[in-house]
Formats: sequence, C-alpha cells, structure tokens
Amino acid sequence: MISDFVVLSEDQHLELSRISQSRSLPAGYVFRARLILMLAAGASYNSIKLRLGTTAPTISRWKQRFLAAGLDGLDTSHPGQKPTVLTARLRARILAATRKPPKDGATHWSCRKLAAALGLSKDAVHRVWQEAGLKPHRLERYMASDDPDFESKAADIIGLYLNPPEHAAIFCVDEKTAIQALDRLDPVLPLSPGRIERHGFEYYRHGTLSLYAALETATGRVHGRTTARHTSQDFVAFLEEVLTHCPAKQQIHIILDNLSAHKTRLVDEFLKKHSRVHFHFTPTYSSWLNQVELWFGKIERDLIARGVFTSVNDLARKIRRYIKAYSANAKPIQWKYSDPTRRLRSNELTATGH
Repeated sequence: MISDFVVLSEDQHLELSRISQSRSLPAGYVFRARLILMLAAGASYNSIKLRLGTTAPTISRWKQRFLAAGLDGLDTSHPGQKPTVLTARLRARILAATRKPPKDGATHWSCRKLAAALGLSKDAVHRVWQEAGLKPHRLERYMASDDPDFESKAADIIGLYLNPPEHAAIFCVDEKTAIQALDRLDPVLPLSPGRIERHGFEYYRHGTLSLYAALETATGRVHGRTTARHTSQDFVAFLEEVLTHCPAKQQIHIILDNLSAHKTRLVDEFLKKHSRVHFHFTPTYSSWLNQVELWFGKIERDLIARGVFTSVNDLARKIRRYIKAYSANAKPIQWKYSDPTRRLRSNELTATGH
C-alpha cells in the first residue's frame, strides 16, 4: 500500500534539489522536482497550486507516481509507436493505391491523404514513394509528332548539328510573336534582404511586337529584328538581313518550323534568287529540335517576363540591347544522344515553347 506522506531520503532530497535548480533540463522535469520537494516540506495543495501554477489533480498524480516508483516515477518517457515494417507486400499495396485516383474526386494523392486512407504513417508512404521515384504532385506535358516523315526530318536536322557541312553556315530561325510592352501602374519594389522583388498587380499595355531571331549554331550568336507584325514580307526581309552577315558564296542552311508564312510565294522567290540558301523544316509539333527555341526561353526568363516597358519602342530597344550583350559572350549549344530510344535533348537547357 502506498503511503500518503512524501518522505525523502538524503540522496533523493539532494537529487531533487539539483534538478529543481537546473537551467538545462526540461522544464516539466524541473517542475515535478519542485512539486515533490514542496510536498516533502509539508506544503498544502493550495500553496503548491499558487506557487507552481498547477492543479490539484496534477499534484495528486505526480505524488502517487513518486510514491510508487521514486525518482523514476517522475520520468515522462514514452515507448512511442511501433515502427512500421515496410514489407514487400506493404510496398506493393502503397504503390498500387498511389496509381489509383482518390475516391474524393481529387486528381492525385498527397502523402498525408494516402497515409490516412491506408492507416499508415506519412513517413512510410514517403519512403516508398522516394524509393520508387514517385511524385504524384508533379505533372509533365508532352506533344507527340504526327509527321509521317519524322525520323528522316529529325535526322536531317540532327546531322546539321552534329556533323555540319564544311564551310557552310547553319542558322536556327523562328519568330516570337505578340510580345507585350507591359508597364506597371505601381512602383516596382526592389529586391532587399529578406524580401523578394515585388510588382504591382495592375499594368498597362502599350502594344505588341514580334521578334525574328537567327541563332548561328557554330558560335551561338543571335541576330534579331523586331517588327510590328510577322508576315511573309517581314520574314523575307529578315532573311535578307541574315545573308548580309555571311560571305557572298557561303552555303546557308536554315532550320525553321512549318509556319505558313515560311512557305509563301515570296519565300519561293527568295529561294530562287538565293540558290545557296537551303531550308530544313522541323517535323510537325517538334519545335524542340530548333535550337533558337532554347534562346527564346532564355530571353523570356531574363528580360520579357519581368521587364517594365514604357512603350513598344522601349521594348524593342531593350531587346536589341539584350541580343547584343548575349552575342558578345555566346557559346554554341552542345547536343548529344543520351539514349537512342529517346529524343534528343540539350546538355543543360530545356526547350521552351512560345
């Protein structure tokens, strides 16, 4: 039978006194040591409640635990839950459930939602997903080419990249259309320690322009021209500009997409007039084969997406300045086969549509 009185041995009193004065032990442990010392000194429940800011049931609980187990009774260690053993059967169950849609109408599982549905810990689900390389929250989009001559057209363009004709110039040409000259109505709050750059939500449209670009694969340099529209006449005029940067008798190979403006009567006349110019069309829905698309993604990230432009002329001026600075330090894009069963990709850049 447990006594109602708290009587401390000399060793217990010394240990409890040490604990009660500690600044490094858990606060709860210090609180319980002070409580027992006050009980041993004959303090009433009311005085302990006022001194320690506690309740009578709490005092009774720790008094009984101390009387039953001594100092060990003041320990709050808990054995915790038994760790989940990830057997092959449990892994298969988690993976099978992950590949089925949730019954609540959501499109995919979260780690916690699947754990709750299976009665498991989120850590167990997370470990299985990590081992299997599953990321249900991620989504990638793709577009498959329906061109019946995809292989031959792709091989033609890849050959120009990997084994270009001797003494010939190769340009990747395309246009980035409807670039908006957006001006912010509110001041831009600049980057500062602890705060990212902030733009006002409202903006003013000054108009749009199109950008023609020709990326020279041998050097990575870009020749660009901005226009109000993107017609066949503008396209031919841009090609004429590109030719002025090449020696008179040099063979010119131009990689471009299947836009209708690239296949008009004016374009045919241009090709008849300049027999040294050869067009190489990418397969349908395969703009990723055109290296200039990589550069369009870069100028979008570096300048256009966050730029503030007071007019269309201001936009054109800043684009020209960017092209000049980029070409001054340009490097060719390196291409390689990483897996013959898959499509080509650039070493470090990811193709971005526009």
